[in-house]
Amino acid sequence: MFIRFQMKNYLVLIPARAGSQRLPGKNMRQLGDKPLVGHSLAYAQDNGFSNMVVTSNDARVLEYAKEVGVEVIKRPDALAGNEEPVVTPLQHAVDQLQKKYDAVILLQPTNPLRPEGLLNEAVSVFEQEGCDSLMTVSRSEHKLGTISNHQFIPYNYQMGQRSQDLEPLFYENGLLYIFKTELLKQGKLLGAKNYPLIVDHPFAEIDIDTEADFKKAELYLKHYTN
Repeated sequence: MFIRFQMKNYLVLIPARAGSQRLPGKNMRQLGDKPLVGHSLAYAQDNGFSNMVVTSNDARVLEYAKEVGVEVIKRPDALAGNEEPVVTPLQHAVDQLQKKYDAVILLQPTNPLRPEGLLNEAVSVFEQEGCDSLMTVSRSEHKLGTISNHQFIPYNYQMGQRSQDLEPLFYENGLLYIFKTELLKQGKLLGAKNYPLIVDHPFAEIDIDTEADFKKAELYLKHYTN
C-alpha cells in the first residue's frame, strides 16, 4: 500500500551523465541484478512513483531507461561537462516537459542503495513541514580537524575526548533531494526552508565515484538489508 500524498505532482528526476573520468561507464555498470542507474529507477517504481524522467547524454543509459518504460530526455553535450553545475541539466530537463510538476525528487545513480521506506518518509516530511526543499544527511563519527603550519588543530573535539562525546556534526549523504519546481527555476536546489532529514543506515555511506566505492557498494548490497 502506498501513501497518498497531498502534493500529487511529483517528478522523479534521475540525471546520468556520461564521461566519468574516475570510473568510466559507471552508470551502466552492473551492480547486483541491474545496472547502477537501474537501482534508482526501481527504487522510485517500488515506492509507487510513476512520473519519472532520466536525463543523460549516454546512449546506453537512454536506451536502458526506454526499455524499462521510463521517459528520457537527451542531455545536451554543452550541459555535460565535468565542471557543469548540477542544477543546469535539471532545469533543461524540466523545461522540456509539457506537464508541469509541483516538486522534483532527485535520485542520483551514484547513490544506488537506499533504505526501503526513506522516499515515502521524505515526501511525508516535506509536506508536513511545509518546506521548499529537503535533503538527507547522516551523522559523522569522525574526529575532524584542520592543519595549519604543520600543526593539526581539532575542530569538533578536544584531544583525548571520547568519540561518543563528539559534538553532533552531519554530512550531506546524497541519498535523495526534494525541492519545489519554482526553486529549480531560480537556479537553486536548496531553499531557505530546507529540511535536513537524518538517515541512520549503512547505505548512507555509499556514494560511487571510484572503483573502491563500487566494490564497497557490492559488499553492502550482499550483506545489508533494509
